[in-house]
Amino acid sequence: MNAPKFDPKELVPVGHNPNFRGGAPIPIFNTPVTMKENARLMFQRKPLWTGLEFSLDFTLFCPAVHPDNVARASVFDGTMVFGVTNTTGGKDMFGIEWEYVPSAGGSMVRPGKPYIEDANELLTDKIVWPDIEKWDWEGSAKANEKYLQSDRFIMCWVLNGWYERLISLMDFEGAVMAMIDEDQTDAIKAFFDKLTDLYIKILDKYFTYYPQIDGFYIHDDWGSQRETFFSPDVVEEMIVPYMRRVTDFIHSKGRYCELHSCGQIARQVPNIIKAGWDAWGPQVSFEVERLYKEYGDKLIFCFNPPAFDPQTASEEEQRASARAFIEKFGEPGKPVMVNHNSGALLTPAFCEELYKQSRIKYGEQLGLK
Repeated sequence: MNAPKFDPKELVPVGHNPNFRGGAPIPIFNTPVTMKENARLMFQRKPLWTGLEFSLDFTLFCPAVHPDNVARASVFDGTMVFGVTNTTGGKDMFGIEWEYVPSAGGSMVRPGKPYIEDANELLTDKIVWPDIEKWDWEGSAKANEKYLQSDRFIMCWVLNGWYERLISLMDFEGAVMAMIDEDQTDAIKAFFDKLTDLYIKILDKYFTYYPQIDGFYIHDDWGSQRETFFSPDVVEEMIVPYMRRVTDFIHSKGRYCELHSCGQIARQVPNIIKAGWDAWGPQVSFEVERLYKEYGDKLIFCFNPPAFDPQTASEEEQRASARAFIEKFGEPGKPVMVNHNSGALLTPAFCEELYKQSRIKYGEQLGLK
């Protein structure tokens, strides 16, 4: 590897980045390679330092050409205007209306009036499939030329996976029951199969019009704070085969993929691996040490650092938190990222110590001189 061992001069910031979740600006260090290159090395399990996911190392890309991004108030591209394009809501690509909720900072389908009440309706003409050939791909590519010129890892955020798409059509209660109702599961499988065909066609458009994309971050929430919505057997049968087709396609193009799935879904980690994901980014990390030790060689985890009060913790306590993080999650061949939900925990002192200790530790593992 053409990179030197850690030099303290790297700690002199060359700039700062706004904190994705609030808090002090995040320092940009004088790194020996770009953040894009280090993120790629991370997915290859040989990074030079521990990345801060969307807080610093990644550029988030959610183009407005995709109706889902507009409907879910999640446009992040060269056309976005904060407070305008990110607070819209509207119809997704299936024509389902999403309503922007200011207190949540995002959109949701108003519950109580599901578009369909029986999954067998998924196979009828009531479901209007989008014609993606009518989307203005060329215009979007032109509008994003400058936005995608980045030395950071371009991660395309794809909302509405398989189960989340089902929720948008059936409401949560109807979707979760349909997943285990033998009178509805065949229809769901047929729908997910066709949905996967559509997702792959959309991804192929992304590869064609935005070749700068390095990876994809796809949403599909499977749990609450207490437990997963359904058993691992259900996920293995009903979701994994379709996810695997998408991850295989992404890998065939030389890109990487991360699953975002919230909740206490520790029991589902084997399914995340079976589905072919390179990384998993939960909203909240449960059983992190056990999962890391058991599966860290098969899946890259995006964890929150050990908690401290950024308002009262001393600088040494903040640095100690970073050292503890690298000590626990810095084993050879088992890199991790810091979750973008860490927010105010990403103090300047924490970020500096995290970078320094990970640079030293990973450099030793890689034999850098």
